[in-house]
Amino acid sequence: MEKTDILSLSKEELEEKILAMGEKKFRAGQIYDWLHINKVEEFSKMTNLSAQLREKLDDIFWINSLKIQKRLVSDIDNTVKYLYGLSDGEKVETVLMEYKHGNSICISTQVGCKMGCKFCASTKAGFVRNLEPSEMLLQIYESERDSGRKINHVVLMGIGEPLDNFDNVVKFLRLLSAKDDMSLRHVSVSTCGLVNRIYELADLKLGITLSVSLHAPTNELRSSIMPINDRFRIEELMEACKYYFNTTGRRISYEFALIDGVNDNRQSADALLKLLKGQNCHVN
Repeated sequence: MEKTDILSLSKEELEEKILAMGEKKFRAGQIYDWLHINKVEEFSKMTNLSAQLREKLDDIFWINSLKIQKRLVSDIDNTVKYLYGLSDGEKVETVLMEYKHGNSICISTQVGCKMGCKFCASTKAGFVRNLEPSEMLLQIYESERDSGRKINHVVLMGIGEPLDNFDNVVKFLRLLSAKDDMSLRHVSVSTCGLVNRIYELADLKLGITLSVSLHAPTNELRSSIMPINDRFRIEELMEACKYYFNTTGRRISYEFALIDGVNDNRQSADALLKLLKGQNCHVN
């Protein structure tokens, strides 16, 4: 029998499975706290459970884990870049950043990426697989454990396109918001412009900040560096962003990386101003 990834289960899903095992419902709460508050890595460490129950849990579930393959620490601003090894041997990157307002973490949502943006290294090796909710959570848990820092803000801007892994990302966000110490108002989700998913995300009203990787103000220029623009044109993207703001009340953040000789001229600046005029937004 294939074991279930217990860290990817919501509290409600865990309760259902614990009841199906013939155990009391309150046991699910105890197990959930061991996993998400105490962050234990083995069932044997859940000391307020009977040895028999711990053995049953070990037969049915497994606790996912990440291993630090490499850690790079900046001597300028205490930024830490992690290379994490996943349980199947794949790897993802995570970055922990220190600011005056607290500690922010940039996590990955996929191994590799399908989007093909020409300026992004994440897409060069191609797409391998989506990350599970547990693997996104563990980037936070392991970075906190290793650094000794409490993480206050989460940014989904690492390897992968978060909205291409929509269901797992939404489940991760719900797991994260179930923690008393993390509001989704402190979470940003980046997208290169999957318009259909922006509408779906807006309707969920999770309270997150949407960050749109724009990088060019015209269809011709954007298509030359971001293939997604051939599928969803800028006009469609802008309509989706306006819908997101009107539905959630959350200001859009547009990402615009200046690329030498491509989009760093006055013409692009004027076109960007015209494109975003009247929107309640922030340009990074």
